[in-house]
Amino acid sequence: MRKAQQGFTLIELMIVVAIIGILAAIAIPQYQDYVTRARWQDNISSMEAVKVAIAECTQTNAGDMTACDTVAELGLTAFPTPKFGTAPSGTLTTSGTAPAMTINIPVAGSTAVGGCTVTIIGTGSETQITWSYVTTSATGCSKKTTGFVAS
Repeated sequence: MRKAQQGFTLIELMIVVAIIGILAAIAIPQYQDYVTRARWQDNISSMEAVKVAIAECTQTNAGDMTACDTVAELGLTAFPTPKFGTAPSGTLTTSGTAPAMTINIPVAGSTAVGGCTVTIIGTGSETQITWSYVTTSATGCSKKTTGFVAS
């Protein structure tokens, strides 16, 4: 009586290893980009309190954002510190004349997020502030890595 073969042949195992290698080569970089973009979202969401304070201050000051560009003027004790970055310091940059003004909130990322800087730009009008996000055009700082368009 002849015994039936059991197990896999070497070629079958090599094919499986090759398929796993190809999938890993595609999936790992995609996952790393996803993690970096998620960390940037954490950094940006940590600035929500600043955005709300700017909106309230701007409304109180008839659209004049120059009256809302420091921590004290915003009624905050300090700018929030992002988990993967550095908080803005000093005076925020403003431009234009009330009520059509802009204010910039720079968020510098740590090495965990590529060391890029994303600027939150608030553009005011008589009735609202529209927020947009721009990343620096430094090497490695792109929409793919930060989730935001490069300037």
